Amino acid sequence: MEDVRAEYGNRDVLLRIAEALERLTPPGHLSGLEKIAEGYLWFAAERRLKPVTRISRIDIDLLKRVDSQREILLDNTRRFALGEPANNALLWGARGTGKSSLVKAVHAAVNQEFSKADTPVALIEIPREDVGTLPELLAFLEATKERRFILFCDDLSFDTGDAAYKSLKAVLDGGIAGRPENVIFYATSNRRHLLARDMIENEQATAINPGEAVEEKVSLSDRFGLWLGFHNVDQDGYLDMVLSYAEHLGFAWEPDELRRRALEWAMQRGSRSGRTAWQFIQSLPAKSCDLEMSD
Repeated sequence: MEDVRAEYGNRDVLLRIAEALERLTPPGHLSGLEKIAEGYLWFAAERRLKPVTRISRIDIDLLKRVDSQREILLDNTRRFALGEPANNALLWGARGTGKSSLVKAVHAAVNQEFSKADTPVALIEIPREDVGTLPELLAFLEATKERRFILFCDDLSFDTGDAAYKSLKAVLDGGIAGRPENVIFYATSNRRHLLARDMIENEQATAINPGEAVEEKVSLSDRFGLWLGFHNVDQDGYLDMVLSYAEHLGFAWEPDELRRRALEWAMQRGSRSGRTAWQFIQSLPAKSCDLEMSD
């Protein structure tokens, strides 16, 4: 019996050593940037960046009723592309209002403006569940000084018991190393403070000092230098989007009939937003389009 225990004990020791060595593997062993592309997907488990040959996005001129947000994010992204000081950005608000569409459209617009550059600004999408691996990814990107990167996390939020927000908090200028100069972080969320309401309320109810507990949670969103709010549009704004999409795609519909059908569609969906307008256009019996509308 003692021999068996010794054998399993040795296995445990070897396993711990292997795990420690894996953690110590230098960031340079990550792969994916060998191919220059505008976009990449981060696969944390494989320690790999997968190049994206075609980023799914729409033209920036098609995004209606977000003029202020568009100009602010464009200016911030231009300054980042030029190596000037720029802020991390949180785009928050109602579903379907074009938050992630704006991030991707701005990225494309800035790269088009700097089309003569040898290497375009790269957009790297990181899944919410892999936010805890950001420090490792940043160490790799910092060593790639000849390129600039926008890290993009869509639909970012944290639920009760999720401690990954602490890793993000350290990355957003909170750690002693700070954020690498060639990296910026853009996120979209339906929550202004990124955390579930019950998560904040639970902390407030159980903490010795409730005010400090809530401040700890809310301070995460404060680490973003830019807060851009998105809200549901009124009826005129919704119809403006519908007509704009129809014109862009060359749909030969009578405007009054198009408006009537669009309002019926919105009533059935119980929503008026950019996404609803785009879904309505896609439902029309006209030529198809390979563009996509996302939140």
